[in-house]
Amino acid sequence: MTSTVPTAAHDEQQENGSPERPLTMFGPDFPFAYDDFLAHPAGLGAVPATEHGTEVAVIGGGLSGLVTAYELMKMGLKPVVYEADQLGGRLRTASFEGGDPSLRAEMGAMRFPPSSTALQHYIGLADLETKPFPNPLAPDTPSTVVDLKGESHYARTLEDLPPVYHQVMEAWNACLEEGADFSAMQRAIRDRDVPRIREIWSRLVEKLDNQTFYGFLCDSPAFASFRHREIFGQVGFGTGGWDTDFPNSILEILRVVYTGADDDHRGIVGGSQRLPLRLWEREPGKLVHWPQGTSLKSLHPGGTHRPAVTRLHRTAGNRVTVTDADGDIRTYRAAVFTAQSWLLLSRIDCDDALLPIDHWTAVERTHYMESSKLFVPVDRPFWLDQDPHTGRDTMSMTLTDRMTRGTYLLDNGPDEPAVICLSYTWCDDSLKWLPLDANERMEVMLKSLGEIYPGVDIRGHITGNPLTVSWEDEPYFLGAFKANLPGHYRYQRRLFTHFMQDTLPADRRGLFLAGDDISWTAGWAEGAVQTALNAVWGVMHHLGGATDPTNPGPGDTFEEIAPVPLPED
Repeated sequence: MTSTVPTAAHDEQQENGSPERPLTMFGPDFPFAYDDFLAHPAGLGAVPATEHGTEVAVIGGGLSGLVTAYELMKMGLKPVVYEADQLGGRLRTASFEGGDPSLRAEMGAMRFPPSSTALQHYIGLADLETKPFPNPLAPDTPSTVVDLKGESHYARTLEDLPPVYHQVMEAWNACLEEGADFSAMQRAIRDRDVPRIREIWSRLVEKLDNQTFYGFLCDSPAFASFRHREIFGQVGFGTGGWDTDFPNSILEILRVVYTGADDDHRGIVGGSQRLPLRLWEREPGKLVHWPQGTSLKSLHPGGTHRPAVTRLHRTAGNRVTVTDADGDIRTYRAAVFTAQSWLLLSRIDCDDALLPIDHWTAVERTHYMESSKLFVPVDRPFWLDQDPHTGRDTMSMTLTDRMTRGTYLLDNGPDEPAVICLSYTWCDDSLKWLPLDANERMEVMLKSLGEIYPGVDIRGHITGNPLTVSWEDEPYFLGAFKANLPGHYRYQRRLFTHFMQDTLPADRRGLFLAGDDISWTAGWAEGAVQTALNAVWGVMHHLGGATDPTNPGPGDTFEEIAPVPLPED
């Protein structure tokens, strides 16, 4: 259920007929204009010519790793990418065994908000096409069914739902306005008003760091009704139910709604994994040191990334030494770790000297959410067939309290082969699926959906084997993404600011953390891109480089926009 809270600025602009400034992921924790930084003709910076060709280890071949490697290559450095599985990380697009070869399933990231402007820079660079994603009640979603406690409601727009759903939406809007200065913060983000953002956010961080999402709702007079809180948890806003986030810090949720991260989503045509794969193969038009036609792929022998990292340790001269699964040992003056941070605790043999002790504590305290999906290929978008008795679509985008929770219908045009995401679940709902294989999961899901759509023969349209993923069971991920618990703000601040290393002891520098779980907006590809750009600045600075004075980077402006510090004592 999309939340829309009109602001005074919005009203004034509507009256004057002037366009509203776009909402972007500008802050609130670190209000740096990554999109402007990327678009500036001076580029992201330069390293001394004596450093050209210097190898930099980039551990993890997901989006963050490949953005890092791509930008380091453009500076004249030589990134060496290590990846344990396939390039793309959680931008993973899979094909169906036995199904139409043109069909794809998005096992990880599948929907991206326009407010993620740094990500959009790379989508444009890769010349990829996007299209609206069929979230519940989104303008391009033909219809939505909300099924709670055995009662179903069919809707094409929010106005079609019973009054109680409008009451829940109004309660959420009131809760945000009264408890989190929603309108004022969105206006400040649109205007990129750094002092105002910091004024509002500093107060809220101090006030709300120890508060859960559910506690925030309970503290609001607008959500005094348990029934309203229950419905909100099961239906939510934007992409669906959010009750799986109820134990998490409310600060995590505010970051999402302030920046429009859950609104107006679009998918990448052909699959999200095309983005990192294109960055791997792309030959930049403007780069230093390397000849025209150079790509990340061409810098790697045989066009293949290095295998999994098995050991990381420090060696003399403040170097980082990497051992990989082939037994190859290489030493670097700088390295960027973009993989899931828990791997530093489990699958990789790490030297304690890699990070300061308080950063190790932050890694250990990181909280990850579980997530599962199951897709099936179908012969055509049969759900658009009209029921002759009701005049409704045969099947709809579905939100329910049954086992499936969220069902998404993904078509490629009339009568073209299509895909159904039978179920998308989180946390405890995801763990319920963990012991079941793909076919067992499909049977349970078809049973649940059969209770919502009696008489609809979903099985009769399936053309291939189901595809499933449980990210908590993926050996190189161990979870879907980070979600801070109450009291975790200080830990996240340590991880995010790790790229600023001048105050660290010399023997703790040179290894930089990046990736969406290091960012303030975990679960959104924008966070992966932003932390990659932080790490690029960190490596450049570490090797004696600098940005152009006309285009200062995140480290150059850090003191003015650093995340709010909270006292440790």
